[in-house]
Amino acid sequence: MEIRARAPGKIILAGEHAVVHGSAAVAAAIDLYTQSSLHLPPSGEGGAGEVEVDLTDSGLAFSWPCSRLLEALGETSRKAELQAPRPCSPEELAAIARLVELHEIPEAKIWLSAGLSAFLYLYTSILGCRPGKVVVSSGLPMGAGLGSSAAFSVSLSGALLTAAGVVSAEGAVGGTEWQLLGKDHLELVNTWAFQGEKIIHGKPSGIDNAVSTFGSMIKFKKGELTNLKSGNPVKMLITDTRVGRNTKALVAGVSERASRHPDAMASVFHAVNTISEELSSIVELAATDEIAMTSKEEKLAELMEMNQGLLQCMGVSHASIETVLRSTLKYNLVSKLTGAGGGGCVLTLIPTLLSKLVLEKVTTELESHGFRCFKVEVGGQGLQIHQG
Repeated sequence: MEIRARAPGKIILAGEHAVVHGSAAVAAAIDLYTQSSLHLPPSGEGGAGEVEVDLTDSGLAFSWPCSRLLEALGETSRKAELQAPRPCSPEELAAIARLVELHEIPEAKIWLSAGLSAFLYLYTSILGCRPGKVVVSSGLPMGAGLGSSAAFSVSLSGALLTAAGVVSAEGAVGGTEWQLLGKDHLELVNTWAFQGEKIIHGKPSGIDNAVSTFGSMIKFKKGELTNLKSGNPVKMLITDTRVGRNTKALVAGVSERASRHPDAMASVFHAVNTISEELSSIVELAATDEIAMTSKEEKLAELMEMNQGLLQCMGVSHASIETVLRSTLKYNLVSKLTGAGGGGCVLTLIPTLLSKLVLEKVTTELESHGFRCFKVEVGGQGLQIHQG
């Protein structure tokens, strides 16, 4: 049996940082995916064989004898628990950590340990200690704020739950081999993926896995999610500055600035909230002709530009981000950082009427600075399944 599942990454269109202080924010899926392929041998029962995971992008593979997993974790898969996943207990997490430590992970890739722990938790909780192999590949840059860990957790959960017979695909994605799950099944996948995200991040918001599971766009404010339906395709150029950032430190820095200047920062957060709310309304409008589409894109660009200015007020920009802003401004294009800031990725709105030649010039200039560029469509499908 082979089951493939792919889940998209995400961007924050508006509201990052301010959302921590009660403002609304808008996140959207992008058509860059992480794919998990699950291979189960015909005689996949009992304690013989191994559980393997091949991380193709890292060039690393890991395996554990099923007997060793049974000894360390016991037979954790229970049909009733599949419908209501339990959090990973501290004792179980410690046992999983010891299993991960059996492998000598290169110091430069020690961050893989959390992902491997999430893998073992999800695999053994859903399929038990039966042998199988998972191959993971991704078009998302790691650690760049595009939701790569959530896409991993969602695609893995989707493949495992499909193999367990708990969820099943219902409809095809327009002429492709990929199929979609129904809403109830997506809810279950999302719940499992969130457990994986908690192992990787500790206290995630749940936004990344929700966007990766359901796709499209989501407005979130004070813990409440509202699904948005984009009236027209929105295209962006994502520039990965390749500059790492410390998300916790950046969030703390904004909070410290807010404590020093409470009235001024309250006004900043209120302005960001207004921008997110207006952007939510605009993306749902259906532009029926070229004039309407241009007007819609101009409004989105203005809101992005204002949001970027407010992010600069919060102190989360960076020299690399400013380089992207200057480079795209030469071509009258608007950009803003997405996510934590301090490096990471920058969004540039691509107007419908922008020529390919101009886009190529912009991309070439950005890449001359050592950045990576990805052209994406925003607000597309979420988790997709293929059974072969």
